[in-house]
Amino acid sequence: MTGAAAIQAASVTPVLTQRWPHQPWKLANYERLDGYAGLRQALRQTPDALIELVKQSGLRGRGGAGFPTGLKWSFLPKDVGAPHYLVINADEGEPGTCKDLPLMMVDPHSLLEGAIITAYAIGAHQAFIYVRGEAVHAARRLRQAVREARAKNYLGRNILGSGFGLDVVVHAGAGAYICGEETALLESLEGFRGQPRLKPPFPATHGLYASPTVVNNVETIASVPFIVRHGADWFKSMGTEKSPGPKIYSISGHVKHPGQYECELGITLRQLLELAGGVRAGRSLKFWTPGGSSTPYFTAEHSDVPLDFEGAAAAGSMLGTTAIMVFDETTCIVGATLRFIEFYAHESCGKCTPCREGTYWMEQVLRRLEAGEGTEEDLSTLLDTCDNIFGRSFCALGDGATSCVVSSIKYFRDEYIAHVRQRRCPLASHASAPLAAQGVH
Repeated sequence: MTGAAAIQAASVTPVLTQRWPHQPWKLANYERLDGYAGLRQALRQTPDALIELVKQSGLRGRGGAGFPTGLKWSFLPKDVGAPHYLVINADEGEPGTCKDLPLMMVDPHSLLEGAIITAYAIGAHQAFIYVRGEAVHAARRLRQAVREARAKNYLGRNILGSGFGLDVVVHAGAGAYICGEETALLESLEGFRGQPRLKPPFPATHGLYASPTVVNNVETIASVPFIVRHGADWFKSMGTEKSPGPKIYSISGHVKHPGQYECELGITLRQLLELAGGVRAGRSLKFWTPGGSSTPYFTAEHSDVPLDFEGAAAAGSMLGTTAIMVFDETTCIVGATLRFIEFYAHESCGKCTPCREGTYWMEQVLRRLEAGEGTEEDLSTLLDTCDNIFGRSFCALGDGATSCVVSSIKYFRDEYIAHVRQRRCPLASHASAPLAAQGVH
């Protein structure tokens, strides 16, 4: 992963990616580009004022759920006699998602600055950045940024003479997708096996070490310094009424220029494809994911759906992590869906029966269908299995695993039937191509 700058829509002044072309991982460059100016402003305000500012900005969680960030911060109880903790979820493991990793690689100090401001607002003196185990270079760069920040008194005791102190630990996970779920992440941080906790109680009251804890995504935290510097109205001037602000969209698959694109929330796939050079030459769009493999597929008919939290949901999917994977007409819908289910079956922690057994059996059925050995009844079996998983698992992994199956049958039932009746994949000449060529990463 390199520090290449993201491409922005012509109508949007870059925000999160504005420093990317200028090597901001070097502290001197970051400071020259107004780095830590937001922190200085924040320390002159009260914690309650900062929480109210973030509430007024309308910032919503960028990790997938879209929960209002300021409201989440306000849930932490005060005067409970237990320390408060900030945990940053950098366990970016959703297939197709690549927005947090380049941000940490290129601009790690923006994450640290946001973490310090957030910790000050919620009264935390210890913060953890939980990085996906495979992201070795990002973890190294974050640790270097922590050392530099500590040397300049942005971290440690009495930060910039404010009386507030904070320590940040960069923790590398073991590469388990399940640890992207906030309570499984907390279990892992505590040294236990990464499995989700039953809720309630929620992390706001019983999080890390059974203490009040805020868990936020990398992009969410990195947005905070800009809100402090420019104000809530400035932030709300971008995006939509209920989904304000800028967003980094990951685009991969069958497009000419895959990468990260910073745009306002509410942009459409049609507009994003224009930025990415369109679908690869001579091909047409077949289906796509708006927010990674855990979000229901969209088709070419959904190209003008606003990609914000409300727009994606109203059209029958989710914004998720804005991991847009584009598939053209050479892609076998059964084969692509099988690849996703193989991932979920492998990554299921096994704690709850619906997810553990359901993903395993869906994988077997899809294998049979892809090989031309299935029956039309298998489609009903898949949908029944999804019904028995959805809403019945400890965390969202089970729900997410059903999304690709249900939506693929909804929009491409005829292609499933063709596998059965022709006893082979109708796109056999393309289905045998390497997965990367099919847009599956």
